[in-house]
This record gives sequence, C-alpha cells and structure tokens, in this order.
Amino acid sequence: MLTGGRIWTGDPAAPSAEALAVGGGRLLAVGTEAEALALAGEGTERRALDGAFLMPGLVDVHNHHALAGRTDLFELSFSSSGSVEEVLAAVREYAAGLPADAWITGGAWGSNLRTAISNEATRARLDEASGGRPVMLMEDSRHNRWANSRALELAGITADSDRGEGGVIELDPVSGRPTGVLLESAGLPVEEAMARTRRLTAEQHRAASRRGVELLNSYGVTAFQDAAVSLEILEALRALDADGELDAWVVSSLTVNDQIFGYDPVGDGLVWQGEAFRTEHHRPDFVKIFLDGVPPARTGAFLEPYLPDDAHGDHFLGETTLAPDELWGWLRRTAERGLSAKIHCSGDAAVRLVLDTVARLRAEGFTETRYQVAHGQFVAEADIPRFAELGVSADMSPFIWFPGVIPEAIATVLPAERAGRMQPNRALLDAGALIAGGSDWPVSESPNAWEGIHGLVTRADPAGVFPGTLWPEQAITLDEAMAAFTSNAAEAMGLGGETGSLVAGKSADFVVLDRDPFAHPAEELVRTTVTETWFAGRRVYVR
Repeated sequence: MLTGGRIWTGDPAAPSAEALAVGGGRLLAVGTEAEALALAGEGTERRALDGAFLMPGLVDVHNHHALAGRTDLFELSFSSSGSVEEVLAAVREYAAGLPADAWITGGAWGSNLRTAISNEATRARLDEASGGRPVMLMEDSRHNRWANSRALELAGITADSDRGEGGVIELDPVSGRPTGVLLESAGLPVEEAMARTRRLTAEQHRAASRRGVELLNSYGVTAFQDAAVSLEILEALRALDADGELDAWVVSSLTVNDQIFGYDPVGDGLVWQGEAFRTEHHRPDFVKIFLDGVPPARTGAFLEPYLPDDAHGDHFLGETTLAPDELWGWLRRTAERGLSAKIHCSGDAAVRLVLDTVARLRAEGFTETRYQVAHGQFVAEADIPRFAELGVSADMSPFIWFPGVIPEAIATVLPAERAGRMQPNRALLDAGALIAGGSDWPVSESPNAWEGIHGLVTRADPAGVFPGTLWPEQAITLDEAMAAFTSNAAEAMGLGGETGSLVAGKSADFVVLDRDPFAHPAEELVRTTVTETWFAGRRVYVR
C-alpha cells in the first residue's frame, strides 16, 4: 500500500488519487486512503510516499530494445552530435583493445555528417583509425551505414555492385569509387559479411534484450513495442519471460521487409511463426513494414519534390518500397490472421498510401486490427482528419519535434517551408487522432520520455544545444504529452486493458519521480528524473 503522495493516474475519469493498494501484481484500489486501508491485512506492507509524485509506468510505442542492448554490451557507442574528428577518435580508442581482424560496429554518426564523410580521403582516415580492421558504423536514423575499405572488401562492394531495392552506394566524385557511405539496402552485404565471422549466440541475444529492458526500466518504461524483431529477438523475449526475467510488457512487430537490419528470415519466413513466442508479458501482435526510407537520404516518399540536386534532378519525390497492391496484400493477409501493423512512413506520400489502404480494409470489415503510422513526421493537411476517421494511430518517434541533428539534415533536402512543418501533433490531437509517444531508441540517444515530453510542450531542444523552436504552433499541453507516453501508447499497441493508467484491476506498473512536473516551468521538464520503477507490483529499478 502506498499513501501520502501526489498520484497522477492518467485516467480522465479520476485523474488524481491519494493512495494505491497492490496485490498479486495488480492494482487492487486507486483512490482515497480509506479505500486502500480497507483492503489492508495483517501482512500488508505500508509505504509512505512523503509527498513524492507517482504516475503510471511510461510506455514507449516504438523502440529497438535489443539493438540498444547489443550496442551497450557488445559494440562501440558514441554521440550522434559528434564531429567527424570525434567519431574517428572513438573508433581509434575502441580499436586499440581488439584483435587484429575483429569487426568494429556500432554508432551512431549524425545524418548531418554525410557530406563530410562521403569521400575517399575520409574513408582512408577511417581505415587508419581502425588499424585496418573492418568497420561498419550506423547513422543516427539506423537506415544508413559508413563502412571502411576492409569492410567493403569483405562485402564485395564495388562501384558496380547491386544496390538492392532502394539502396545507394555513394561514389567519390573524383575517383568514382565507393566512399563507404551506404544508404538503405546497399549496406546489407556488409551486415552479411560481418555475420560470417561475428554472430551473437542465443545467450548473447538474451543478454542484449535483458540489458535493453534494464535500461528502459531505469527511465521508468514498463511497457514498449519493439518496432522490428528477428527470430533471435523473439526467442530471447520468450526465454526471459519463461524464466520470470522480463520486467516489462512487450509487443513485438514481426518484420515483413528488411531494408536496414539484415535479419534472416523476414516476411513469410518470420511473420507466421510469431505466435510460438507468445508468453504472459510478450505479445507478438504486430507486423512491421518499411514503406519508405528517411528524408536526409532522399529515400522518404513525398507528394511534392525534394530540393533539386545533380543525382535526382528537379522533380524527385522518392518512392515507396512496396507498390500499393503489395501493401494491400500484406495488410489484408495479416489482418485475416488477426495481426495488426506498424508501418514506417517518413514522407507524406507514404502516409497517404497507408491511409488509403486502411480505408479499403475498414470497408471490407476489418475493424478490430490496429494500424500505426510510424514516424509520420510529414502529413498532408488533408490527411490529418483521416487518422481519427480510420482509427489509425500516430506513432510519434523519434524525438524530432524540436530543433536538432535530424531536423537540420532534413532542412538540407526539403524546401524551408516544408522542412519547418514537421510533426503536426497539435493538429492531429485536435482532429481526434490517437497520438502515441515513442523514442525509436537507439535512434534517439536515450529512451528518456521526459526529453520527448519537454519537446512536445515547448517545441524547443531540451538539451539547449540547438536554438529556437520547430513549428511552435504544434505544441501540446503537459497532460496531453504525458498521456502520449502512457495511456495513449498502451492503447495504440493493444495493452490499454493491462497498463498505461492507474485503474483498479490493471497491472501494478508505476513510477515515482523526483519532482512534480506540474509544479515546475515547462522549460525544466527535461530535469524530471525517475527514482523508482515498479512493474507488476515488483520494484525493478531504484536510483
């Protein structure tokens, strides 16, 4: 039993409470102290909150927990805001402790560095920093890679190599040879080359998932959706929960088409196996479709052209990875099996194709399946009302609704008036859409929801590094932002009956904060810190 605090329930019908009673991993009472005391028995443990702020566990609708855990345990990690010199220094320091033929992998370099590194001279500097070891470094979007000469050699990549669907091998303008910058699917041969000598064991996959969940718990996350899983990740989650070691609700998105990760199998070889990995806290209920790429690489699909450049001309719109009939086929087949879908859309043309396809499905009677537009940074004004009309959730991720590295990179490829109109969160809410908060961690450097909440309320960089605001008219309130990272996200991923708000009968998932966020200026929201995280009535993190 917990009493004596400021409890924000996230339940609009009863937004505040005096006490919680917990038993058997569930909330037995949420209300007055008298209501909680009425359930107390001889062995009841009583906890005085001493005025602390308590709220539902945070819910992250979009991350890659296992990839983040793998990076933390087994790979090189550096800030995406670092310079080329800082990236090379990180590689040099990391390489010093490795065997002569070991792979160096990790990330993430900022998408605003692409021009600076896409030349043979900088690739030669990466060769030197690695001591000749093969290197593959991910970009902040996780869609693109930078490989050194040895990695290109092992992957068999030359100027004439197959780029894959939508892939680009960037070439030095003078020599015509690969610079090592590989966009989208063009980087998959490097993944395959690395896998021939460096493949994680089942226990390492399990350790990566465990570590990812531990880190999420430390930020107060008690439920999340992994946005694209492999068979190895599914098995790790199943095994952890079977042994009582999975300290969060997890919804998995089964990968249909893989432009960036190098998973094998995907599509039919993976999607129809998902049910075998279902456990009490793990729900393989979604599929994941990559419908386009990312704007800085000009692989997002738009209704209006990118800025002109020599490679694409004046009228380049980008394109979707699937034709309309292919998307329809996948969504209809999966809906028939009761599977919902998360669809990656970075451009407004991809968003419109999803909405058009869902409209056909709804007309055919598929009313229960859930659909999420993942990212949806750019949405045509005419399409904003359709989210609510069609029951499509807006998965807002990563944290780029304020000035930063990725918005800066986008502004180099789109006209200013369009690049500045990104993440229409206020408009979507006003139109009745369900907006759900996600980090896309490790695309975002941490899964700290308070960075995202700060940005949603202020539209300013929480770190104070990048000045100004991004489309401030789209700011939302603190209550709305907290709902996006609790009840809304839980509802979007099908867990609304289990978690996301403090209501009797739901899982006892909650966090204790170091401050009342409502009692401080919006400009200080990012300072909010989780001191305790509780999942299913167990304390799984304490600061």
